[in-house]
Amino acid sequence: QQRDKLKQYQRRISLNLERERALARQLLKEGKKEKAMLLLKKKRYQEQLLDKTENQISNLERMVQDIEFTQIEMKVIEGLKIGNECLNKMHQVMSIEEVERIIGETQDAVEYQRQIDEMLAGSLTEEDEDAILEELNAITQEQMELPEVPSEPLPEKIPGTLPL
Repeated sequence: QQRDKLKQYQRRISLNLERERALARQLLKEGKKEKAMLLLKKKRYQEQLLDKTENQISNLERMVQDIEFTQIEMKVIEGLKIGNECLNKMHQVMSIEEVERIIGETQDAVEYQRQIDEMLAGSLTEEDEDAILEELNAITQEQMELPEVPSEPLPEKIPGTLPL
């Protein structure tokens, strides 16, 4: 708001400067040199005010940018804070001891399953092994069906061919 007010003030001074310059020319044409000098001094003072106003506007714009950037930084910091809180809560739920316990239980379960697998594999007798091999051979034979052999006798000599 202050920046906008300063810009309005700048426009007003700029218009006044143009009018006073035109008025100073008019006074010089009329031969009123002293009044024209006084008016040009006033004009010079207003130009200095205009420069000061420009500096103030620049300072205000810099301040607004700094405030906006600081607001963004605050949001980032707030996000980091929330993230850290979440990590701390997760660490409370999952302590190192808890993770080690779970890994240990998993390894125990895998070992137990391996022992069961070994027991099952070792429990087959020779008869079971033979039955499994016979079944495997039967399945293999089913897959390898041979074509039928012709029942007609083969000709002994084919007419028109040379003997080998």
